[in-house]
Amino acid sequence: MKLLRWLRRRLSHKLENFSAKKIKVFLKENGLAFVIIFIGWEIVEDVVFPVIFSVLGNHIHPAFYAGVPASLILCFHWLAIPVLWGLWLKLSKKDAQVEIDCCENDEDDS
Repeated sequence: MKLLRWLRRRLSHKLENFSAKKIKVFLKENGLAFVIIFIGWEIVEDVVFPVIFSVLGNHIHPAFYAGVPASLILCFHWLAIPVLWGLWLKLSKKDAQVEIDCCENDEDDS
């Protein structure tokens, strides 16, 4: 039962990323480029990787079939999205620097 609940949570998390509400929030906060990168990574992670592993399992070695469920269960957003976003900023020549005024409110004007 624990395994089924865990699997259901993982699948619902994956599907939640495609909800219109979440996409609108990402679009509002980060722009269209980020949404395209995020959805593109979801497609690669949930469609392309399983297809690659199944083709490798057919033509190279059956051990690659183990990669099909692993690629559907494992989540690499924490690594892939920042790397792809950084590449996009570098290729589009946008300034990646963010100004943070952490100490501005702490100064006394007296």
